[in-house]
Amino acid sequence: MARIKGGTATHKRRKKILKLAKGYYGAKSKQFRTAKEAVMKSGNYAYIGRKNRKRDFRRLWITRISAACRLNGVSYSRFMDGLKKVGIELNRKMLSEMAIADEAGFSSLVAKVQKG
Repeated sequence: MARIKGGTATHKRRKKILKLAKGYYGAKSKQFRTAKEAVMKSGNYAYIGRKNRKRDFRRLWITRISAACRLNGVSYSRFMDGLKKVGIELNRKMLSEMAIADEAGFSSLVAKVQKG
């Protein structure tokens, strides 16, 4: 029986890692071992970054809503509490878009909150 060597699979695996490491500085894009380390690390950073992006956007939306609320004479926390009490279920992303694009609509929301 003929002996089957794993050369093609190994070559394919290494080629895949080196392709992912393309553009990295120095040996990180040329040598397999250092490229593998760099790709693993960059994968971890990418995973963490996807979580942080959600956090950062939420902070941005809250800042925008807060600024628009202050222009209408109410604090962010009172505004959000008022929205819940009145029964308006808009997420922070939509509220921030409204604060930027539709100031009159946002002001009417603030007025509803202050009445309720």
